[in-house]
Parts: sequence; C-alpha cells; structure tokens
Amino acid sequence: MPSYTDQLFSLRGRVAVVTGGSSGIGRGMALALGSAGARVVVVARNRGNLADAVAELAAEGCAAASVSADLGDRTELARAADEAQTPFGPPDILVNCAGLNLRPPLGRLTLRQWDELMAVNLTAPFVLGQRYGPQMADRGWGRIINVTSQQAQRAFGNSGGYGVAKGGVASLTRSQSEAWAPRGVCVNAVCPGFVVTPLTAEVSADPVRTAALAARTMVGRNGLPGDFAGVAVFLASTASDYVTGQEIRVDGGFSAT
Repeated sequence: MPSYTDQLFSLRGRVAVVTGGSSGIGRGMALALGSAGARVVVVARNRGNLADAVAELAAEGCAAASVSADLGDRTELARAADEAQTPFGPPDILVNCAGLNLRPPLGRLTLRQWDELMAVNLTAPFVLGQRYGPQMADRGWGRIINVTSQQAQRAFGNSGGYGVAKGGVASLTRSQSEAWAPRGVCVNAVCPGFVVTPLTAEVSADPVRTAALAARTMVGRNGLPGDFAGVAVFLASTASDYVTGQEIRVDGGFSAT
C-alpha cells in the first residue's frame, strides 16, 4: 500500500513537458518531476544541453525525451508543441520555464529586442497553455506551472522588457486558472529570487553584486536550481488540488525584506 506521502506527491503515470528544462531552474524542476515518477519531455534550444539533461534524468531512472526548438519562433513553437506529445502522449503537467533576458538600459532597448523578450517569455507560455490546457480540462485533471520573476514586481538591473514579460506571465497564470480550474486544472506560478543560472550569468559575474543580493535574503545565500524541486513536485501533484491562481515566491526571504 502506498505511503501517505506517496499518495500526495507521486507523479507516477503523469507526463510532464518542461520548457527551458535543459539548464538552470527548469532542469532542476525536470529532474524533480522525473524523480517523483513523471515521464518528462524537456524542450529547449541547445541540443547539447538537452542531451545532457536527458542523460541526467536517465541516470536517475527517469523516463525522458527531448525536443529542440526556438520557442521565440512561432513556427518552431507550434512544432515543439506537437512533438512534445509524441514520446509519452499528451502532457498532464506543463512547466513554462524557458526564458530570455536581454539587458540593455531601457532607453536603448530596441523594438526587435522587445519582441524577442515577449515571444519567449510571454507568448510561448500562452501558446502552450492554449494547446495543452483545454486537453487537460477535457480529461478532468492537469497542472500548469509558470515561472515568473521578482522583476514582475520590482525594477532590477536593466531588465525592463524582461520584467514586463514576467509581469504578464503572472497575470496569465491567474487567467489560465480562471479558465480551467473549474475542470481540474490547477495553474500556479513560481517566483524565484536571484538564482545562479546561465540566464543570470551577467549579474553572477559581479561578486560584489552577487554578495549583496545574498545578504538581502533571510537565509543568507542566493538560490540554486535544486531549491525548486520541492515546489515543483508539490504544484504538479495532487497535494496542490486546492491551490490555484497563486504566485509562490521561492527566494530565501528576499521579497520579505
């Protein structure tokens, strides 16, 4: 007989699609979902990183596959949405973690760069939600986990366009929840603090700034991809059946200071 915690958190029999799952927070979430029993499809652009992520999942005994696509290109995005269903079937869990952050001062942010930021960070979660959300609702169960950012609530280091897109993702989370939660699809967002990943390489390269960010947290350090394992499994499992439309901050207390 399954244990109480296994009944709450097991993802056996579930299929998860994780965008941006080849590195950083997305990879940490993909590994957590796979370790909890889900069959995982990782979607990202870099084929080498994808191969590494799938190999890591396989080494942990997880069933995993990958799809390489540029999610900023709508043709590629549509293809990825189709191909991600091929290995294991339609997803029960969608994690929108793929991100792009271009960091020129706002006055020098071009319209082309703005469009790129919106395409990857906001349009892709919308399109994938439109593809998979109704399917989940028709089956009576599903989970969508969107990854936002502290920049959705505050200005931060020449990330104006990125912050606007992530603010849109926070709002999209509430709208997706309103649309599909009545039919069993819980939609929530995870809001990280400062996490050392390839996306934050420019900031991470400055030890003074990195140390100052760590000092602002209550736990005294910056985040790591592994810090998102627990929240990913919680939001993807039946443990979160009555949690929807929320933005959960995983930031070591950064936002509370």
